[in-house]
Amino acid sequence: MLDFLAENNLCGQAILRIVSCGNAIIAELLRLSEFIPAVFRLKDRADQQKYGDIIFDFSYFKGPELWESKLEAKPELQDLDEEFRENNIEIVTRFYLAFQSVHKYIVDLNRYLDDLNEGVYIQQTLESVLLNEDGKQLLCEALYLYGVMLLVIDQKIEGEVRERMLVSYYRYSAARSSADSNMDDICKLLRSTGYSCQPGAKRPPSYPESYFQRVPINESFISMVIGRLRSDDIYNQVSAYPLPEHRSTALANQAAMLYVILYFEPSILHTHQAKMREIVDKYFPDNWVISIYMGITVNLADAWEPYKAAKTALNNTLDLSNVREQASRYATVSERVHTQVQQFLKEGYLREEMILDNIPKLLNCLRDCNVAIRWLMLHTADSACDPNNKRLRQIKDQILTDSRYNPKILFHLLLDTAQFEFILKEMFKQMLSEKQAKWEHYKKEGSERMTELADVFSGVKPLTRVEKNENLQAWFREISKQILSLNYDDSTAAGRKTVQLIQALEEVQEFHQLESNLQVCQFLADTRKFLHQMIRTINIKEEVLITMQIVGDLSFAWQLIDSFTSIMQESIRVNPSMVTKLRATFLKLASALDLPLLRINQANSPDLLSVSQYYSGELVSYVRKVLQIIPESMFTSLLKIIKLQTHDIIEVPTRLDKDKLRDYAQLGPRYEVAKLTHAISIFTEGILMMKTTLVGIIKVDPKQLLEDGIRKELVKRVAFALHKGLIFNPRAKPSELMPKLKELGATMDGFHRSFEYIQDYVNIYALKIWQEEVSRIINYNVEQECNNFLRTKIQDWQSMYQSTHIPIPKFTPVDESVTFIGRLCREILRITDPKMTCHIDQLNTWYDMKTHQEVTSSRLFSEIQTTLGTFGLNGLDRLLCFMIVKELQNFLSMFQKIILRDRTVQDTLKTLMNAVSPLKSIVANSNKIYFSAIAKTQKIWTAYLEAIMKVGQMQILRQQIANELNYSCRFDSKHLAAALENLNKALLADIEAHYQDPSLPYPKEDNTLLYEITAYLEAAGIHNPLNKIYITTKRLPYFPIVNFLFLIAQLPKLQYNKNLGMVCRKPADPVDWPPLVLGLLTLLKQFHARYTEQFLALIGQFIRSTVEQCTRYRRTGGKM
Repeated sequence: MLDFLAENNLCGQAILRIVSCGNAIIAELLRLSEFIPAVFRLKDRADQQKYGDIIFDFSYFKGPELWESKLEAKPELQDLDEEFRENNIEIVTRFYLAFQSVHKYIVDLNRYLDDLNEGVYIQQTLESVLLNEDGKQLLCEALYLYGVMLLVIDQKIEGEVRERMLVSYYRYSAARSSADSNMDDICKLLRSTGYSCQPGAKRPPSYPESYFQRVPINESFISMVIGRLRSDDIYNQVSAYPLPEHRSTALANQAAMLYVILYFEPSILHTHQAKMREIVDKYFPDNWVISIYMGITVNLADAWEPYKAAKTALNNTLDLSNVREQASRYATVSERVHTQVQQFLKEGYLREEMILDNIPKLLNCLRDCNVAIRWLMLHTADSACDPNNKRLRQIKDQILTDSRYNPKILFHLLLDTAQFEFILKEMFKQMLSEKQAKWEHYKKEGSERMTELADVFSGVKPLTRVEKNENLQAWFREISKQILSLNYDDSTAAGRKTVQLIQALEEVQEFHQLESNLQVCQFLADTRKFLHQMIRTINIKEEVLITMQIVGDLSFAWQLIDSFTSIMQESIRVNPSMVTKLRATFLKLASALDLPLLRINQANSPDLLSVSQYYSGELVSYVRKVLQIIPESMFTSLLKIIKLQTHDIIEVPTRLDKDKLRDYAQLGPRYEVAKLTHAISIFTEGILMMKTTLVGIIKVDPKQLLEDGIRKELVKRVAFALHKGLIFNPRAKPSELMPKLKELGATMDGFHRSFEYIQDYVNIYALKIWQEEVSRIINYNVEQECNNFLRTKIQDWQSMYQSTHIPIPKFTPVDESVTFIGRLCREILRITDPKMTCHIDQLNTWYDMKTHQEVTSSRLFSEIQTTLGTFGLNGLDRLLCFMIVKELQNFLSMFQKIILRDRTVQDTLKTLMNAVSPLKSIVANSNKIYFSAIAKTQKIWTAYLEAIMKVGQMQILRQQIANELNYSCRFDSKHLAAALENLNKALLADIEAHYQDPSLPYPKEDNTLLYEITAYLEAAGIHNPLNKIYITTKRLPYFPIVNFLFLIAQLPKLQYNKNLGMVCRKPADPVDWPPLVLGLLTLLKQFHARYTEQFLALIGQFIRSTVEQCTRYRRTGGKM
């Protein structure tokens, strides 16, 4: 009969593809569950208030028109809805596709069952497939995986969140208009069940069976699958566990499948007492906490509580005397086997001969170890016991007492077992690879010995006192031939023949009185030894490795292992060489990947890479988490070194008096530094002892792990220092800005110096790491702060600066700013506020308008450069750009509102336009005309002035930042500064030449040169913020004359000072001239140049008209 999984067997391939797809869907659901946008949970009040009106659950479907009309009634809600769509459509679509694949999976399975029943697959029926070994496995797995999917969705993605996502997808995508969309079916399947995974949450009635029955499945199929699982050992696991007390462990995977599938036929759980008794006696006589898929654990005592038959059947297992018996048994077993394993792990104990002679003994020890670890880990797990359930608590306390449970001892047993298993596997693999070569070698040696003995008895080779014996000569030659004729490929016959040859050699020694000749005896003994070795070697079989793989399965601990993390870390801290033992444990845990990947691999599915990458990535993340204790411990020592170097150890001068040598020696502190440095290098050694290891499909390089760990710890500490160091009190007088920057600068310098100090001891490039990570922290924080000004936000998973392995921590905002860079920027804006301060351009200094005290100066930017580096200043500059854009956009909407929609203002402007036309003329009676227009528009200038001055203030700050960046670039990197300036000039010359003669070259649209060079120029301060176009604008009527009117309306508030230029006349009515001028200039720059020309022409006309009026006034002796 054709192999069920053969490529040309359509029936087998179809169900294999379904099962392979099921495993891939579960991996995708688990992956996505870590990326649920927090906003869909609507947990905090801010989210509820902001998004409550645009995020709906399934109540939306009762009257979508009503909800949409509510949205359309409020333009601000529509705008928010559109912004929300742009930011979340990508991730919502990904979730929808995962939900859709779950529905498609069960539809495909039902279609396959219908095809089987209708005879689409020739000679195959449901019954015949269930009789086939692979067929019954795949059919059971197909139904089981569907159940697991539903449970995983409910555990990892709450019902309300699912509903909100599905409604959002329905509203934002084309799904509603698509005729072939199965949106309704997906919503019916995945609507909220009312289940909550929060501790203490009540279980909904008829859960999960009502959830499992949302899509009907062929009842006879469910019944037959349950029948197979009840009666058969479908995976033939019992052969790997010959002892009867290990039976429940052997059938553990099957038990998990049965547990899930029973929910598809809940009547068995409720009323079929005989069946449930049979199931419990076979699968759960000594265990009640099971792992259903990749470490998801379930306590049957809790899960089967609502089902009468199941609960009654399980009572025998949960009887306290049985609990006590099992706990005591596993306590005894774990103590016994731990002693055995420690004995086996002693140096030189596990030798090849010892292993070959004791294979059954070693395998039994492995079985006992793994079974004991499994039982103890599952039944003592916190996740499997609801603390609010009194009965479960009692059972757990009973286990902890009777098993004398100590997590450290269990962890060490796991560690030693993993090490023992790893060594045994490696040695066995090596023996298997050398098996044939060694067998041939022993055969050749044995044959040669017999040939030599034949020669001895021929009388040709003289040997002390050996007489010629033709019979023995012929016999030994025959034996030599017989040994040579042994065939490696026919191991059974060769083994039998070898045993006969050994017997013959023993007999010849006795019957022919050959004992008297020691040399002949030695030859015979050697040959027998070689033949024995051949038997041993032929017995090295791959089945032993397969058994070790089955027995060593640790998939049940995929999540439970996390509870041992603190013990692992403490062990490493005490003894860094422990990492080598942990390597074996991580590799043992990697065996869990076989379960989901087996079918995907068999089906040659393209999902193999993504699924194996997900699980391997999860495991590598866990390895990183455990080993993070090494960088953490290093940094703890490093902080002590920083303290000693900055506070205790005095710098040794270049010249020193002999009698002061003892004072400068400071042997105590220096010894302490040496001791701490040695401790750091020991930690490093510990992680580097772990060889490069393949975890799943990801290669783990210990040197890279160490570097990443150091980066992670550095990022954590620096980010925290920046967050804490830049929190300001807005009421403080004077401002805390400079003292806080100095303090933070000292902290950053301490990190920098000590980090450089240890680089040689841990073999890393400290300066490179420092610059890369500090720049990443600052750029990420700038990006997050700028998100406030963006419609389409950059999410963490989209950010080029955020990393999963070396994450930049996020802190709760302490004010309107999201990050420290926002707080720094807003504090600078607060203290240089044009309403409170006056900027003196010649001195680059801000003074308080009332007290005339200096508030801050360009030294502020030097301090920021010292503390946060070029990245910090550059980030601040970028943030100011966004703020300017926002202010200009607000200004344009204000212009529309208070000028273009106000009839009175428009009439005034029209009258003024008529009075001043043409612009080259002189306005008669100018004072009256101008001041009349100002008086009529007086109410609009306050908001206008505020907007203009804000923009001007930020432009001054951008100029100061550019100056500081340019100065430090010329000072620290003069070659870079010169190269950038020359390249900039050359590019501008080429572009100008192209515009004069279009045949000359110009960068094409896909050429990123101009974009890239701009980033370099801005970082080096080689740019002029006043020339920048911040926003795109349309034509605005009256724009030049409004700005002109605004400017002359402000002139009475200012006065000219010979030393300082234009200054504010009264502090009570504050106007600062530099931000006013720069704000106006920036505003005009955003529009066509003719607006600026008209504006300047109006000013020219105003000056001419005013001068003309004044001179006429004087000429006429004061008469107008």
